[in-house]
Formats: sequence, C-alpha cells, structure tokens
Amino acid sequence: MDTILSLFDRYGIFAMFLIIFLEYACFPISSEIVLPFSGAIARAENISFFLLLPLSVLAGTLGTGICYLIGRLGGDALLAKLVKRFPKTKKGIDSSKEKFTKYGAGAVCIGRIIPICRTYIAFVAGAAGQSPSVYFPYSFLGITIWNSALLSFGYFLQDNWGAVSGYYANYKHLLIPVLLGIVFLCFLLHRFRKNRSRA
Repeated sequence: MDTILSLFDRYGIFAMFLIIFLEYACFPISSEIVLPFSGAIARAENISFFLLLPLSVLAGTLGTGICYLIGRLGGDALLAKLVKRFPKTKKGIDSSKEKFTKYGAGAVCIGRIIPICRTYIAFVAGAAGQSPSVYFPYSFLGITIWNSALLSFGYFLQDNWGAVSGYYANYKHLLIPVLLGIVFLCFLLHRFRKNRSRA
C-alpha cells in the first residue's frame, strides 16, 4: 500500500489509471482497496469525480480486454493449464464458468461484483468465444457500476476516511448483494427492452 500511495502522490491520476488497469488485468491488486483509496486521493487533490470515473472505467475496460483476448486466443486449453499450474485458481474459474453457463452475456456484467468470479470471468468469456460486441458492452456496464460505487465511497467520504474505512471493513459484505441487485435489475431492464423491440 505504501508503494501505491507514493505512486499516487508522485504521478496523480496517471498512477490511478495504471493501477486500476493492472487490477482489471488480473494483477494481484484488490479493487476493494484501490478504488476507494483512489477516490479519497482524487478528492484530496481536487480531481473531479467526473474525470476520475470515466478514466477508471476506461482503465478497467482495457485491462479486462487483455484477459478476454488471452482467453479468446488460448481457449479452454489455457484455462486447463492455468488450473494445473495454479490449483487455487480452480475455484474462481469454476465459479466463473458456472455463472457464464447460467447467465450468458449477463454473467460478464454480474460477475464484475462477485469476488473471485470477477477476476476470471474475462478469461472464461474469451475461452467460450463470446463476441467482442457482446462482451465489451456488458463488461463496460458492470465495471461502471462497480467503479462508481467504490470510487464514490472514497471520494465523497474522504473527510471522514478513517471512520468510514472502519465501517467499510465491517460491512463490506453487504455492499456486494446491493450492487448485485442493481446489476440484476439493469440486466432485466435490458432483456425487457430487447424483447419489447422484437415484439
């Protein structure tokens, strides 16, 4: 965390963009730490939230695009090698496959806010051959919802960061079901509009 803080301090929003990009590209950085922290630092540096949010979504979309491309080029053989080399990834990949089978395109959006699944859903979608024209819009929606919530958390509560981060540590498990509900409602609305346009 000290390294991230020094990067933020030295390079500002460019460091935030890079770190968010790396997190979505499956580097071992937790978005639950990076995004609220980015929001708090941006507020302290007087960086507009309406600049920070689109840049974070762009960084996330580009980062997850790398994982999607790797999955697309490597297919199921890549996932099998990944599990063989890193057995701990099996749980996340299996969870992502399960959600992908159950929800299809919507899994890419919903998976963005499900721990473990969110890390591997891009690989699974790519390996399954999901079209980029489907993958990226759904992924963009999920990333926007997730980033909006976590960046807002740090940005608008920056003045009380110490107290708020304590509450977040205690109640972050409630954040995921709430965000999941929002994503699910967006998914249903999209399905409803699509069916209505066909009628």
